[in-house]
Amino acid sequence: MGFTFSVENVIPVAWVRRGLNQYTDVGIRVGLPLSGSGIDINRILFRKDRKWDALNLAYNIAPNSSIDFTYYKFKQAKKTKKGKSLGVSWRGYRGMYIPEGVSKGESLRFGFLYGRRIGEKYGIEIGYFHDFRSIPISELFTINWDPYEFDLENETGYKNYEHKYNGFPSEYSRLTGLSFQLFMYLDSTKKKKK
Repeated sequence: MGFTFSVENVIPVAWVRRGLNQYTDVGIRVGLPLSGSGIDINRILFRKDRKWDALNLAYNIAPNSSIDFTYYKFKQAKKTKKGKSLGVSWRGYRGMYIPEGVSKGESLRFGFLYGRRIGEKYGIEIGYFHDFRSIPISELFTINWDPYEFDLENETGYKNYEHKYNGFPSEYSRLTGLSFQLFMYLDSTKKKKK
């Protein structure tokens, strides 16, 4: 259980996860007003010592609602002499499909993320997921990152993709693909033994 603070949502999102068995768990996120809400399922594919790989399928409710498919690689740090773990780090490879964004178009994105649990209570994750159709990768670092200063008359391929719609980043905007999250973990619920 916990809360997530992110650049994608102004209001914090509460989340809870529950294991179905030793390899599978489901998670539910609730944001107000619904933005940031969603559901996901994790399945551990491989585990060896302090490393494991997992597959995640998620649906997210947002102005640019998406279906995400993520392959995670986790690694747990060695324990200290006192038996305390120094945390878990992970990296992920994500495909993101936005079937209908704020400007009624669709977007298919691919990218990477990196995260780390810092101590018992906090974690951080950063990622970027790029739409290669609306912004060619060759242009990614050569034009202004301000999503509202695109030259829509330019012949570089993204003149047909509106990156701003009614004051919001559209499904084609680079800001839509940027992710930065801070997690605050709460103690997990434990059933009392009889």
